[in-house]
Amino acid sequence: MSAVSEDRAARHITRMQRKKDVIDARIAAADAERGLLLVLTGNGKGKSSSAFGMVARALGHGMRVAVAQFIKGRSDTGEEAFFRDRGVDWRVLGEGFTWETQNLERDIATAGRGWSQVREWLDDDTIDLVVLDELTYPLKYGWLALDTVLSDLRARPAMQHVVITGRAAPTGLCDAADTVSELQDVKHAFRAGIKAQRGIDL
Repeated sequence: MSAVSEDRAARHITRMQRKKDVIDARIAAADAERGLLLVLTGNGKGKSSSAFGMVARALGHGMRVAVAQFIKGRSDTGEEAFFRDRGVDWRVLGEGFTWETQNLERDIATAGRGWSQVREWLDDDTIDLVVLDELTYPLKYGWLALDTVLSDLRARPAMQHVVITGRAAPTGLCDAADTVSELQDVKHAFRAGIKAQRGIDL
């Protein structure tokens, strides 16, 4: 393999220095500090996994974390077992997907009880990070009022971070968020007839 020419190396240094100057200026300008509202949405796999990655990061900094799962009704996932052992207040608040329960009144009541629990966390300034896994579904189906949820989120402690996951995040929620990421579905093993795998999906 031939060595890089002096001219190419010099151009690279110039280009990287320009890039560094731009990035350094942006970092210097970003001097505000407050609790963030993050929304992870879209049809792609990995929304909850991304949120749980932030849980791990927060725990690494000695932060206190709470997780609420609004749809999943099972308590045997790998992430729950792992994070419960590390002091995360983990609540499975759902009873399964709406096509499994098939009872609208029950779904509304379940979501309401779940939000009452979340409201306690949003009033607690000792909790640094709250993950609301699959909250978008109760909002989408009208089990929870978006105005109520947004009002409670606005009233939370100034330094408390909240991460919300789920498909089809409402526009109002995305507008209120500081960061919105949309995961795109390109290909999924499930559509090839492969069931959910431990360590990957469970």
